[in-house]
Amino acid sequence: MNQASLSGQIAVVTGSDSGIGQAIAETFAQAGADVCITAHRDEAGAAETRRRVEAAGRRALVVALDVGDPVAVARLFEQVERELGVPTLLVNNAGIDAGGEQVADLPLETWEKGLRVNLTGPFLCCQQFIRQRRKAGGRGRIVNVTSVHEEIPRVGASAYDASKGGLRNLTRTLALELAPDRINVNNIAPGMVLTPMNQSAVDDPAVREKQVQSIPWKRAAEPWEVARLALYLASDDADYATGQTFTLDGGLTMNMGQGA
Repeated sequence: MNQASLSGQIAVVTGSDSGIGQAIAETFAQAGADVCITAHRDEAGAAETRRRVEAAGRRALVVALDVGDPVAVARLFEQVERELGVPTLLVNNAGIDAGGEQVADLPLETWEKGLRVNLTGPFLCCQQFIRQRRKAGGRGRIVNVTSVHEEIPRVGASAYDASKGGLRNLTRTLALELAPDRINVNNIAPGMVLTPMNQSAVDDPAVREKQVQSIPWKRAAEPWEVARLALYLASDDADYATGQTFTLDGGLTMNMGQGA
């Protein structure tokens, strides 16, 4: 089976300094896209992603970005248009995990930060992307990286769960609003993935083995597996898919409630 082509495409991939975002940026470049890489603070990680994109023979632009800052997001898209061209693909991947505090003890600023990064950030990026695409005549693809926790709650993860659930419904709303522009909008909802967000499992096989017991497939995903799904959703092969969540979790969500 041939790999989907992104030849001639220009992608913005937020949070592409490590993990899923880095794998998506590399995979898109291998499929022919030029890539804007964004990172908050990890300059070394962003530089490594640039190296991978350029090794695939594509142009790379690295931008330090706080996705929750509307001025910074507007400047990002202006810079992408100026240096790479009008983007045709947007992957909202940047996010932060929960800290474990329950609602009764959760500081308001922690709640607001979770929503700002995980939900307001994608909103701002979508807004700028849509405006540029409409000026260019429409068409394009948006892929939002949510989580199985858009559906499954966790104790101590209220802001994360709420933001991912909100992003799911933002995706659905955008799918309706952007259909006349022929801009597809879809979610990928990963389960456990071996990224820095699960660093303890990456570093310690014993921790990993314990954590995967609730997954029917009995393993965590690798970032490249999520990236391959993102590639499909970014390609013409997925033209008829919009407003959907594509869950990639080794069966985890199917296992909830077993033994009850």
